[in-house]
Amino acid sequence: MAKIAAVTAGHYRIPLDEPLSDSTHGIMTAFELITVRVRDADGEEGMGYTYTTGHNGGAIYATLSRDIPEIVAGLEADRIEQVWNKVWWGLHYGGRGGPSVLALSALDIALWDLKAKRAKLPLWKLLGGYDPLVPCYAGGIDLDFTTEALLKQTEGNLAKGFRAIKMKVGRDRMSEDVARIKAMREYLGDGFPLMVDANMKWTVDESIRRARAFQPFELVWLEEPTIPDDVAGHVRIVRDSGLPIATGENMRTLWEFKHMVASGGVTYPEPDVTNCGGVTVFMKVAHLAEAFNLPVTSHGAHDVTVQLLAACANRSYLETHGFGIDRYIAEPMKIVEGNAIAPDRPGHGVAFDWKGLEGMRA
Repeated sequence: MAKIAAVTAGHYRIPLDEPLSDSTHGIMTAFELITVRVRDADGEEGMGYTYTTGHNGGAIYATLSRDIPEIVAGLEADRIEQVWNKVWWGLHYGGRGGPSVLALSALDIALWDLKAKRAKLPLWKLLGGYDPLVPCYAGGIDLDFTTEALLKQTEGNLAKGFRAIKMKVGRDRMSEDVARIKAMREYLGDGFPLMVDANMKWTVDESIRRARAFQPFELVWLEEPTIPDDVAGHVRIVRDSGLPIATGENMRTLWEFKHMVASGGVTYPEPDVTNCGGVTVFMKVAHLAEAFNLPVTSHGAHDVTVQLLAACANRSYLETHGFGIDRYIAEPMKIVEGNAIAPDRPGHGVAFDWKGLEGMRA
């Protein structure tokens, strides 16, 4: 066992190739990438990261660069549960969620990367191993796209090997949402997996009203129809909307997921490894879902998350996110006939081009 010797953070602003939009975050022209490297006393290194939609990355970076190194100094790097709990409680009073848990998530990813590298195993095998071929979908951030632009984006995604697509909903007028979904269904054909995502836009009653209008279009799920804080509202939506419901990308603790799952407010629990508490919590959420006979899906950070879903017997779809980092990593995730492939490289397999990122420092 080797002790943690150094924790080094980085903060970058990554411009998007084109502006992206959804119903709550508005127009996004860039995202923030916050990285952390953990080196142990033997000189081995693991890397983790998290991201924001454009704001608050400075708080995460400050936590990773100033507070966390002091908390974890001298701890054994492969006792991840111990490190996780010490950081959680060390930051709890001043955080409990928000930037603190995003920083902890990045650290936890780095520790699991380091542990898998030391074991000379890909992370998905270290976590138990199920199947390296993971069904995936293209997660469009496209609410303000015209119908023509939406279909053109979809054409490009099909050419990349995707066999499932998600689009944004949440236009001010329900008729606009319905028209765009109808156009997508006609373009994709019957039976093609299509999801929609409202990004917490609606009240519970409006969620049910719109979901019922979407029923004819054979959707895999409606994602985040309302705020994650309203568990009772989610229960009503699952019961009365007629559509499966995905939610979880804005939940920050295992206990939030427990409350939502046990209450019956979600069909597809959807943790994001970069903000739920890292690999440690993501896998606990996946096993919680399994105990309730629910399929688990994911949000964001697909290059790492493919490793996690490859270890889950109850996985459904991996989201391939619009905030891609392909140009800054050595070997981007491969997609073949609708499946993402978890690589066999030791660790989580993501290696940043640090020199390329240098000019992106925030």
